[in-house]
Amino acid sequence: MAFGILEDRYSEHVPGTAIMNDQNDIPPEYRNIPRDQLKHGTGRYSHIILVPQPSDDPNDPLNWPQWQKECILVVVGISAAVVGAFGPMLSPGFVEISEELGITVNTLSQSTAWLILTIGLCLFIANPMAKLYGKRPVYIVAIIIMLVGSIWGAASKNYSSFLASRIVSGFGMAPYEVLVQCTLGDLYFVHERVTRIAIWNLFLLTGISGGGLVSGYIIEYSGWKWTFGVCAIFFGVCVFGIIFLVPETSYRRTSIGPISTHPVKTVDEEEKEHLENEKSGPQFSDVAVTRTQSNRSAPKRMSYVQSLRIYTGRYAQAPFWRIFTRPFIVFWYPAVFWGFLIYGTTLTWIVVFSVVNASIFTVPPYNFSVSDTGLISLSPFILTIVGELISGPLNDWICIALTKRNHGIYEPEFRLVLIIPTILLGVVGFFGFGATVHFQTHWSGPVLTFGLANMSLAFASGCVFGYILDAHANLAEEAFVAVNTRNLLTFGLTYFVNDWLVSDGPLNVFCVLGGLFLFVTFLTFPLWVFGKRFRGAIARNRFLNEFMSDLN
Repeated sequence: MAFGILEDRYSEHVPGTAIMNDQNDIPPEYRNIPRDQLKHGTGRYSHIILVPQPSDDPNDPLNWPQWQKECILVVVGISAAVVGAFGPMLSPGFVEISEELGITVNTLSQSTAWLILTIGLCLFIANPMAKLYGKRPVYIVAIIIMLVGSIWGAASKNYSSFLASRIVSGFGMAPYEVLVQCTLGDLYFVHERVTRIAIWNLFLLTGISGGGLVSGYIIEYSGWKWTFGVCAIFFGVCVFGIIFLVPETSYRRTSIGPISTHPVKTVDEEEKEHLENEKSGPQFSDVAVTRTQSNRSAPKRMSYVQSLRIYTGRYAQAPFWRIFTRPFIVFWYPAVFWGFLIYGTTLTWIVVFSVVNASIFTVPPYNFSVSDTGLISLSPFILTIVGELISGPLNDWICIALTKRNHGIYEPEFRLVLIIPTILLGVVGFFGFGATVHFQTHWSGPVLTFGLANMSLAFASGCVFGYILDAHANLAEEAFVAVNTRNLLTFGLTYFVNDWLVSDGPLNVFCVLGGLFLFVTFLTFPLWVFGKRFRGAIARNRFLNEFMSDLN
């Protein structure tokens, strides 16, 4: 039992558990693995056994040069930042925009709710398409839709046209909710992932907060339609970036790491094998050594022109309906359901800020202008940057340190440690915002707590996406679709939150949100204890193994 994580009683090798440190004090059950045949990191990570193990194919994304990986991260990150800004960018001008369109503020906030609902539903289409035909064509179609939606929004002349442009844009935003994390899983090893997830999340969250910061001035001095115009310019640039700098990262891999790839054995089967091994000597056939073993010469690296192909073949043989329904099943996996609760509540509560800020800060006692309301986003913008710069590298460092102390064995549960600062920041952020607004403190009170709530999401996202990606790597797309059904939760809350705020007041509203945040984050502690047993139980389920297979 490592640091309170209970061992699985029915299987010796649990998916997600991996040998990552090349050291001599590893447990007996892992000592027969031929570590000299496994690929290691370089430089200060030369003692790290790479997880997953890359093949010998130069077209394997894990083997791509580091500069290319980082370039892809920057391009999809910038695209995600603009997508993130697109949703809440109108919030500083809700009062003025609603007057110009002849609607109420609550009706205008409902347009954001419909956008979010569209994103949540479109995820179920984007995931099967990416799983079957690769991520590149989905990225390209999505960014073109965002360009068209932005131009449409800038040209809209009434609320109906405005609402339609927002809904259509939701089709383009959906893939950036689920595919970027999976792309990072394609490109990076376990000991690198959460740092890159933090970089992606930095782009996304600074886009969300920075969008409001900039759009306040655009709305006040150039009109709200120019917020769409500026987005159209950025999306136009991103179209070229995605087409020319982001090749297909999906790869047909026979195995994903030095962990068990055979069906997990029952107790009786393991005891029988143990008796056979005592007679025949040590074996390591049930532990994957994932380097490609082949007498054929390694394929040549594709040329740059070849990498620009939009369609690169089919990546899964399972029928569309099966891939479509998988997220509904994966949703109930303990790790995924926990991720939905943590990420869903934290991000939804933060979206609530953007919906209600104009209603709170443009009236007494604050009386902010539209541009001043936009400046409120400076707090989450700065604190999100600080949070991501700390949380990503710290998460990877903690995993490496705990792996070393655990005799070189890595457990995905090591990703959960940073839930502690998540709780502390979220409590101050959510409860503090409601209290400071209710008691009408100086504006710095609610502005600071708004930023701290966003900072809590920076720590939470690394825990959620890092843990799920490591615990259920082969189902990452389905898992992230399931987690991002939180859009349905966000839709429901943003649809009526302004009316709730008026009837109950900010103190009651944010105390309820803060209490729910505390409840779901405390679920992390039983997951830490029982997470490995949950993973083992899922791996032993014959139906799930067959249904989740990408083969026919």
